[in-house]
Amino acid sequence: MIGNRVYISGMGIISPLGIGVLETKDAILKNKVGIRPISLFSVAKNKPLPVGEVPVVFEADPIPRTHALARIAAAQAMEGCLEPPDAVVLGITTGGMLTTEDLLRQKETTPAAFQYHSLTSVTEDIARRYHCTGPVVTVSTACSSSAVAITIALEMIRTGMAGRVLAGGADSLCRLTYYGFHSLQLIDPDGAHPLDKNRRGMSVAEGAAMLLLTADRPHHAVAEILGAGLSCDAYHPTAPEPEGKGALSAMQAALDDAGILYSDIDYINLHGTGTRDNDLAEARAINALFLNKMPIVSSIKGASGHPLAAAGAIEAVVSAIALSDQRVPGNVGCREPDPELNLNPVLQPTKTSLTTVLSNSFGFGGNNASLVMGTPRSSGQSAAAAGRAKPMKVLGSACITGAGDTHKTMEMIYAGKPCSGIISLEEISKNLAAAGVRRLKRLPRLVLSLATSAHENSQRADTPSSVFLGTGWGALSETYDFLSRLYETDEQFPSPIDFVGSVHNSPAGQIAMKFQATGPNITTTGGDYSFEQSMMTASLLSGKTDAPFLLIGADESHHKLSCLLDRSVSAGEILSDGGGALYLSPEDKTGGLYINLNHYQMATDIPGVIPSLIQSLGGAERIRERYGVLLAGIPGAFRKQSAAQLSEFLTSTNFQKPVIDYRKLTGEFASASAVAAVLAINFLKQGTIPGWLLKGENLPLHGKGALIIGLGSFITAMEVIWQ
Repeated sequence: MIGNRVYISGMGIISPLGIGVLETKDAILKNKVGIRPISLFSVAKNKPLPVGEVPVVFEADPIPRTHALARIAAAQAMEGCLEPPDAVVLGITTGGMLTTEDLLRQKETTPAAFQYHSLTSVTEDIARRYHCTGPVVTVSTACSSSAVAITIALEMIRTGMAGRVLAGGADSLCRLTYYGFHSLQLIDPDGAHPLDKNRRGMSVAEGAAMLLLTADRPHHAVAEILGAGLSCDAYHPTAPEPEGKGALSAMQAALDDAGILYSDIDYINLHGTGTRDNDLAEARAINALFLNKMPIVSSIKGASGHPLAAAGAIEAVVSAIALSDQRVPGNVGCREPDPELNLNPVLQPTKTSLTTVLSNSFGFGGNNASLVMGTPRSSGQSAAAAGRAKPMKVLGSACITGAGDTHKTMEMIYAGKPCSGIISLEEISKNLAAAGVRRLKRLPRLVLSLATSAHENSQRADTPSSVFLGTGWGALSETYDFLSRLYETDEQFPSPIDFVGSVHNSPAGQIAMKFQATGPNITTTGGDYSFEQSMMTASLLSGKTDAPFLLIGADESHHKLSCLLDRSVSAGEILSDGGGALYLSPEDKTGGLYINLNHYQMATDIPGVIPSLIQSLGGAERIRERYGVLLAGIPGAFRKQSAAQLSEFLTSTNFQKPVIDYRKLTGEFASASAVAAVLAINFLKQGTIPGWLLKGENLPLHGKGALIIGLGSFITAMEVIWQ
C-alpha cells in the first residue's frame, strides 16, 4: 500500500530563543543562548538553577501557561489556513501542572479551579479554537511526546484518515519538572553543554511548536515529512540503554519508513540533552548506523534547554528552518567536543547543502522517536508504505474492577451486581513478583497486572512487541506524594522515585521492561476517551509489522485528587478504578474475535454528530443486523448530554437490543471503556448477555457482535465482532 505524501504547510514556534520562525532564525544565526536562572516562580532555599524560560508573561490570561504557549504556536501554524484541521495531535507532559501546584499549595477544594489540569485540556483547547471536528489525540511519552505526535499525524494523512492535521507539542516549566530533574542529579548548574567533554547535565526548559501537515502540497510548503521511526529501550525507567540500541532502532526504522539510505542524511538534529549517559548512548547509535558516512550533527539544547514534550516539535521546526535556509544550527555550549563521542558537532551556524534531515527525540522509559524531513518533493504518493488501520484480532483479554479480576468481574456482571469500588494493592499485585514491584504504587501495578493477565489469557508463547496505554490521569499517587513531600520539606527533599513514577508513560515503560517489548511504546491521555485514543494509535502504528501487541486502558482513584480533577467523580462518592487489557494481533486471517475503532469525533457544539456516527457504522439497518448488544459509556460529568445523544441514536436506528450503561456497573473512572471492551469480548465468547437486562434468562447473541459507544464531549464507537 502506498500512502499520501505529507507536507509542512505551516509552522509555529515559541521557545527561549524567541517567538515565531523569524526570531528563531535570528537566534540560531547569532548562536544566542536562552538559558538563564529561573524567574517564573520563587525557589525556597537554593540558588535558582538555569532553565530555558520563555521571555513572556501571561499575567492576565486565565488559562495555564502550557495552554497559552500552545495557543501562540498554533496561531502561527494556522495563519492563512481557512479550513479547520481534520485532527489535532499534541504531545504534552505538564498540562496545567504549574497552576495545579499553586492550587494544591493553597489547599483549593473547588473542582472547577482544576478544569485545565489534564494534559488533554491543552489539545482540546486548540481543537476547539480551530473548529476541529475529528480526532483529538494527546500523547505523553515524556521527552519524545511531540515527535510521536507528529508520527501519528503522519500516519493519519498517509492512510487517508485525515487531509490536514495540526501536530506538535507544548510544555511549561513547573515545580514538578524543575525539582524532579534536579532530584535525579541531571541538571548542569552552569547550563547545558551538549556533547562537551566536561558536560554535567541538562537544562529544563519550556516552549511549544506546531506543524500544520497536509496531504496536498501547497505552493509555500516548508518541508516534507518523509518518514518516522519509533522504538523502546525496554531497559530502565530513566537511563538509556548504554549502547544506544533503542536509538539505533528508531533511526533505522525512520530511514526505512522514508525509503532512503543512511548515506542520504545530510544533517542530524541530535536529541543531545547534555547528560553524560544520554549523549553517549545517542553517539554510539549514530556511529553504529552511519559508519564511514557521518553527516553534520548538532544539538540546540545548549541554547534552548530541554523543553520536554515540546522538544520534538520545536526541533522539527528548527530542522525545517535548516532545510529552507540551507544552514545548520551550531552546537551552543560545546567548548571541547568529547572525543569519546566521535561526532565532531558543528559549533557555529554553518551554511551547507541540505536535502534530508534526521531529528531525534528520546525520553524517559526508553521512548525513542526519529523523524526524517526533506525539501518538498513533487506532490503525489509517498514511497513509504502506509500503516494498516484495520480490525485487530483479540488473542487475550483481562480486566480489573472493584470486584476483582476478570472472572470475579464477570460473575458480578451476570448476577446483575455492580463491580464498582477499588480493590487492595495486594489483590492487584497477586500475579506479580513481589521483588519487581516493591517500589511501584497503584497505577503501575494495575497496568502490569492487566498486561500480565491478558498475555496469560492468550495462552501464547510469544510476547508483545509494542505497548499502547491509555490513561486519563496518569499516576496520581506519585504526583501527589511528590508535591506533598516537596512542600513539607520546604522544597529541599523531593523524591526522585515519585518523580520518575509521576510521568504518564512510566507504567507502559514497566510493561516494556517486563516483556522486553522494544517496538513503539505509546501512552495517550484523553480523559474519558483515553482508551479509544490508544486504540486509534495502535490501529495506525501496529500495522507496520504482524507482531502482537498490548493495548491497555487503566486509571487509579486517589483519595485527594480524583474528586478535584475528574468532573465525573463527585465528592463523597465511592471511589472506583481499574482497567482492561487486550493482547492483539494487527492482522490474522484465521478467524476469531476482532475489535475495531469505527468512529471518533468531537461532539460539543457540533451539529449532526449522531447521524455522522450512524453513517460511519454503515447505517441503521446494518447496525441492527450486526450488533446484539450496545454498551453505552455515559460519563457522570456529561450524563444529561450523553442521555440525549443515546436517545437520538436509539431512535434514529430503531435499535431494540439490550443497552448497558456500563459506568453504572464499573463506577466512574476515565478508562472504564477498556473494561467495557473486555466485557464485550467475554459476552461474545460465552455467546450470551446477562439475563437481568431483560429480567429473564441469559440472552443468546446468535453470533452478533457488541457495539461500545462513548458519549459526552466526544462520540466514539468500538465494535467487537466474530470474523
